[in-house]
Formats: sequence, C-alpha cells, structure tokens
Amino acid sequence: MPPQSEVGDTVQAVETAFDILDEIRSRDNVTLSELADELSLAKSTVHRHLRTLNDRHCITHEDGEFELSFELLALGEAARRKRETYALAEEKVTELAAETGERAQFVVEEDGVGFCVFRATGEHAVETEPQVGSRMPLHATASGKSILAFLPDHRIQDLLAESLPEETTNTITDREPLLEELDTVREQGYAVNRGEHIEGLTALGAPVRRSDGGVVGAISISGPERRFEDADVEREIRSRLLGTTNELELNIAHSP
Repeated sequence: MPPQSEVGDTVQAVETAFDILDEIRSRDNVTLSELADELSLAKSTVHRHLRTLNDRHCITHEDGEFELSFELLALGEAARRKRETYALAEEKVTELAAETGERAQFVVEEDGVGFCVFRATGEHAVETEPQVGSRMPLHATASGKSILAFLPDHRIQDLLAESLPEETTNTITDREPLLEELDTVREQGYAVNRGEHIEGLTALGAPVRRSDGGVVGAISISGPERRFEDADVEREIRSRLLGTTNELELNIAHSP
C-alpha cells in the first residue's frame, strides 16, 4: 500500500508545492492567507511548504508577501541550455525580430504543450504573450500548428483525442477542420494564426526540422492583425521566416 502522502502515481506534497509556486507566479506577490484561501488549504500546511521552499531558495519574502526567487531562473536556463540546438535558434530568432521589426519566438513541444524557449522583439513589436517559459496550446498558435503538422501520425491522433479549448472565437475547436489545416501546413510549409490565440494578433509559424524529418520546434513571428492585412508585408515576413528556418535547419544539420 502506498504511503498516505501519495495519490495514485503522484506525491501529494510535491503537487501542493507546485500549486503554491504556480499561484505565486500568477499573482507576483501574495500573502500566506491569500495562498491558503485560493488553494483551499490550512494556513499551517501552506506555512510549512513556504518555509521549505524558502529554505531551498525557490521563493523569497518581504513584509509578509512571497515571490519567486531567481534560483528558479537558473533551473530554467539549465533546461534550455542543455540542448545545443536551442542556442542556435536563439541567434536566428534575434535576427528575425530585428529584420522585421516584429516579435519572434522559438517554441518547442513537450508533453503535448508548446513552450516559448526564446523570444525577441523588434522596434515595432507589441508586448503580448508568450513570455519565455510560457505554456501555449498547440492547436491555437502558428508555431504549435507548425509542430503538430510534422509530428508522427500516432502522436497527432493522441494529442487531438483531447478536447480543443477555445482560446478566442477564432480558435479551431473541431478535430476534422484542424486536421485539414494541418494538411495545408504540410503542403505550404508554414502555419497561420489569425486571432486564434490572442484577439487582434496575427502570427506566421514554420517548423524547424532535423535531417531525418523529425521536428525540433518552430519559429513564429507575430504582430497586430492590421499590419498583416497588407499582402506585401505578410509576403515579406513569410519569406524571411522560411529563410530563417531553412538556415537554422542547415546549422543544426552541420553542428558538431
């Protein structure tokens, strides 16, 4: 029989610790009482977790309010830097943002979710999600659809077996229309997101693939839909995006 602290295959205490970290992240600064109320936990339970997290330098506190520690930044950076290809992507994302003046990002898939690994902003870029480390739905983003289209068939079927949440009124939430769009992505080599994740924001995304055809991630570039309504502007952005992903694929193929 598993210990009482375990529920199924998970450890309840660890889940609680991560719930507390997520709540602190979402609210910047938060008090013990606010955490206990939001998570429906006893103050004594929350206090023990906060003390442990503070001892392990995961959080800091001042005047009774808690916030995340920079120690977590070191963990995130270690996760990012352990993959050499991601460092190659950072350079290309920065170049693309500077060339277009828009916001560019490199996104990878992990456990069926998209994660923003690198992000750069050009001179005309707007400040919206995703931030580095942000989670995002694959079905509602240009980068996510670019990745989905080039995953093995069995993985696509598994990921689309779940419900597709509606992020905006433009989000594709039905499986068959999404599968049809993924066919289009494969044919043209890029995906488009017109206000499907964030109202008023348009994005183009293209996959970054290994020489064996597997997908490493995707680069996307986004901006206000009004700027993308100009066909010449969108065509130029698309050309630069595809050129950038092609260069990155070559760099990955020839890296040591």
